Amino acid sequence: MKIIVLSIIACTLMLQFACSPKKEEKQEIARYAITSPLIMDTTFTKEYVSQIKSFQNIEIRAQEKGFLQQIYVDEGQFVKAGQLLFRIMPKIYEAEYQKAEAEAKVAEIELQNTRSLVDKDIVSKNEQALAQARLDHANAEKALAKLHLSFTEIRAPFNGTIDRIPKKLGSLIDEGELLTNLSDNRQVFAYFNVSEPEYLDYQTNTKNRGSNTVNLLLANNQLLPNKGLIETIESEFDSETGNIAFRAKFPNPDKLLRNGETGKVLMTLPLTNALVIPQKATYETQDQKYVFIIDKEGVARSKNIQVAYELPDLYVISAGLSQGDKILLEGVQKVKDDQKIQTKFEDPAKVLLSLKLNAE
Repeated sequence: MKIIVLSIIACTLMLQFACSPKKEEKQEIARYAITSPLIMDTTFTKEYVSQIKSFQNIEIRAQEKGFLQQIYVDEGQFVKAGQLLFRIMPKIYEAEYQKAEAEAKVAEIELQNTRSLVDKDIVSKNEQALAQARLDHANAEKALAKLHLSFTEIRAPFNGTIDRIPKKLGSLIDEGELLTNLSDNRQVFAYFNVSEPEYLDYQTNTKNRGSNTVNLLLANNQLLPNKGLIETIESEFDSETGNIAFRAKFPNPDKLLRNGETGKVLMTLPLTNALVIPQKATYETQDQKYVFIIDKEGVARSKNIQVAYELPDLYVISAGLSQGDKILLEGVQKVKDDQKIQTKFEDPAKVLLSLKLNAE
């Protein structure tokens, strides 16, 4: 009896399931946003490694041999033009000057005596001319001795800052030996190298090349508050690197910049008819950048591209894409090569605008 009851229950359940409608499982097909490269005029700020040089920077060297008798300044001190910096023991040169001065006085007295004798017709005028020549020679020797004596005092040729002083008091100084360096840092020069194509673009497209005003990024990644001005370009290219040096001048009122510093000159370059795409539409493999191009059948195929410049959220493309290509915008990490996908096209101008809005 129990078996009959269980059979009836099982049949009832089977009839219920058989009569109930089947629920169809609907699987949503993902749709991926695609767009196209956009041609536009824009600007690009390029960084150039630069070397900072003082407006004036010279070596202060001894002009005479002797012992360093006095040092009147300290390292890092600001000095004014004409200020006494060093004195080299002048005793020998003082003695030579006194000797030359005495010889000049003797020659002057001899000339006066000769003139008296000429007036009395005792000697000829030739004797007077010889006496005059001896006086002129003595005066020249006196002037030379005075010049040598003045070389024992080393003075600042312009306002500036003293560098390291390697010699100490009492050191024997040879003629021409380095005593220190003097730098005028009120303004500084930044030298940076530009490639030949960039130089040609800069020189030939003078109307659209942008401003010759540049910024300086310091070693601590802080911008110098004062802008610089490109003043000169060297006359020759470096045959080894193919670059040519530009020079920009920066005001330095706070004396923040010193000779020998490094930084990066930021120069804004115009880009005309640049082909740009969003950075998020790319992926990288083995240092190569790729995008997915979507063909007419909706199949995604990877394509290697060449990036000329990197802008905020954008790449400027130099090779690998054309304006009419359809590229995958969203889901770059999900889609596989040769995969067929559903797409929705987004206007490239609106895509760029949304990138700017998100950045703000």
